[in-house]
Amino acid sequence: MIRILHAADLHLDSPFDALSEEKAALRRREQRELLRSLAGIRAEQGAQLVLLSGDLFDSDASWAETEELLSLTLSEMAVPVFIAPGNHDYYSSAGRWARLRLPENVYVFTSPDFDGVVLGELGVRVWGAAFTDNYSEGRLGELRIPRQDNFTELVCIHGEAGAPASRYNPITEAELAASNADYVALGHNHSFSGLRKAGNTYYAWPGCPEGRGFDECGEKGVLIVDAEPGSVRAKFIPTGARRYEKLRVPAGGLEDFRLPDGAQDNIYEITVTGETDKEPDMAALYRALEPRVFALRLKDETRLRRDVWERAGEDSLRGVFLRVLRDRYGSARTDAEREEITRAARWGLAALDGREEAEPLW
Repeated sequence: MIRILHAADLHLDSPFDALSEEKAALRRREQRELLRSLAGIRAEQGAQLVLLSGDLFDSDASWAETEELLSLTLSEMAVPVFIAPGNHDYYSSAGRWARLRLPENVYVFTSPDFDGVVLGELGVRVWGAAFTDNYSEGRLGELRIPRQDNFTELVCIHGEAGAPASRYNPITEAELAASNADYVALGHNHSFSGLRKAGNTYYAWPGCPEGRGFDECGEKGVLIVDAEPGSVRAKFIPTGARRYEKLRVPAGGLEDFRLPDGAQDNIYEITVTGETDKEPDMAALYRALEPRVFALRLKDETRLRRDVWERAGEDSLRGVFLRVLRDRYGSARTDAEREEITRAARWGLAALDGREEAEPLW
């Protein structure tokens, strides 16, 4: 049995454009502190091997202190570390991975073709490949691992599973099953996949260890994986210093609304919804909530309450439109049909008034 720390998509030195300059700088410092956390997790969990499946950096632009801290952290891990560069930090002969002076325990895959490294003392072979540009065709289909008795076969690669049209090294379950690997350590998707299996091959992606926007909500972390031929177990370890969260609050419930525990550490998008007699005072809501969270974004998706049929008697295009829909409403057979017709009427009135209805039509 080999114990592995599997992480990916750190996106170090992300710009955090949606935050103030001061808070963006703080978030980048917290990303650097994450590196120290990874070294601590490695030691606490007794991982004998580290697999880093790409996009450690967000772009070509990075701070020297981040690169220095990465090298120091990898050295302190004191076990073999494998890096498979991804689309954000792809390998090039003149790029970062060629330039960095990394410790001797670190191996960076540099070719789009698979390479295998034998760790005889651990009874493990690690296979991997690199992005060498922003995009990559699917490569896993080329890998057929020649099984060796009592060796655990691992793959470290950045790629997108289950998306055959992807431009980011698309990977299929058939290719995973045919690889003959015991465990494939993936990166690219930013939400934890759970441990999955294709044929006799287990695979997973841990997601990003720190959320950076409202498309990366919830708890983030890394994986501790125990692998041996024919058997794999995985444990999710939370690492995020802050979470991005989305909340939807009915306008009628604003007076009773309370932020969750720990809100001061997190970043929220709060959407006010429903029908109201008057527009909510979003500026006042922002002033009330903003001091109690790390950062805040508000959205108003309310609609003014009104009887959609009130002008059906007009001798106008609006009246004709409403009468047609009102007749259909009267002959509707189900509540679902009546709701659909009512929503269509609201959208039609919004178009006639030059407004945009917040609620989607379908």
